[in-house]
Amino acid sequence: MGLPDIFERPEVRTSIQLALREDLGESGVDVTSESTIAPEAYAEAHMVAREACVLAGTAVAKEVFKQLNGLLDVTICVADGTAVEAGTTVLIIRGSAKSILTAERTALNFIQRMCGVATITAAYVKAADNPNVDILCTRKTTPLLRPFEKYSVRCGGGVNHRYGLFDAVLIKDNHLASWGREHGTGVGEAVAIARAKYPDLKIEVEVDTMEQLKEALETGPDWVLLDNMSPDLLRECVALCKGICRTEASGGINLNTIRAVAQTGVDAISVGALTHSAPSIDLALDFV
Repeated sequence: MGLPDIFERPEVRTSIQLALREDLGESGVDVTSESTIAPEAYAEAHMVAREACVLAGTAVAKEVFKQLNGLLDVTICVADGTAVEAGTTVLIIRGSAKSILTAERTALNFIQRMCGVATITAAYVKAADNPNVDILCTRKTTPLLRPFEKYSVRCGGGVNHRYGLFDAVLIKDNHLASWGREHGTGVGEAVAIARAKYPDLKIEVEVDTMEQLKEALETGPDWVLLDNMSPDLLRECVALCKGICRTEASGGINLNTIRAVAQTGVDAISVGALTHSAPSIDLALDFV
């Protein structure tokens, strides 16, 4: 599985820096470790998965430790995207005991969240049971954690949708409602205007009826988002879109319903729960 380099986005290292600063406060001092740990104390610590999960965020956790103290020796034991069992050591850190303790919680906060997203994504991919259908994340991400969460979706076998509001056009129901009130025309004209304004971007439009879909297809969007449709209606819409554009199903899809949706012929299924409802995975840091 080819994963992107999470550090390609410069805000990732900045976010880690800010997270450490948040924990250390204006003084920059871990008062507990400062009180109890000798400056010269050495330790070896193992980061261990306490439950089965799909791994994501090892490089992020490593970066936390290295930003706190560049002299720490950090070894990644298991690659991101790997399914691990409870008890698996995923990271080994050696060096200043004080530095390890100071960075511990920030590193765990990142990797626990990221493993949670990867693990729930893998569950949805498995439940869909169709390698021809992409399982997409959405913009329903934790503010300022988007690069971490979208990377974690990739670790779980999912696919990233547009990153933000800038890299693709997605005309949704509220856009269409406003457009209709202002211009008195429908979805087809909205697609045409977006295409003219942003010819180099993918254009996607949300539809929730067959009538809307037929109008949208007249102007040739790249994608249509088929919102809150039954499997039978999805099949009809997919047949209508064949050879014209790609199809994405969305709206209230869960682990119990995704397989039926995946069997309709859609190209992709978007699931907000991959990021907005992912639980954190239990990992711990143990001195050995």
